[in-house]
Amino acid sequence: MLVGDDVRVLVATQPIDFRAGINRLVSLISQSLEGDPYDGRLYVFRSKRNDRLKAIRFDGSGVLLATKWLEAGKFFWPPIQDGSMVLSGPQYAALLSGLDWMKLETRTFRRPMISG
Repeated sequence: MLVGDDVRVLVATQPIDFRAGINRLVSLISQSLEGDPYDGRLYVFRSKRNDRLKAIRFDGSGVLLATKWLEAGKFFWPPIQDGSMVLSGPQYAALLSGLDWMKLETRTFRRPMISG
């Protein structure tokens, strides 16, 4: 499930039972992550194995669930802890590709005060 730069991506840092479906993941978002599963954010869950992920998002008309298993290698996950962490669109794209998203350089640009 690809997203644009404007979509907030939340990664649950605790592994889940990978048999969980849409209903269970929506419940986890509401209860464990204290989020709103219908807010348009993309929620990403990891399995106990490092080579699988599930992503869930409400698109305005229904809930989408995507699963990805890497054929070789592993996903680079944040340390296991309670809660979630926010990723940018490019960081999520790197995670989804099996790249080390933590090595991406992020820059913040200030808005110019005067133009012309």
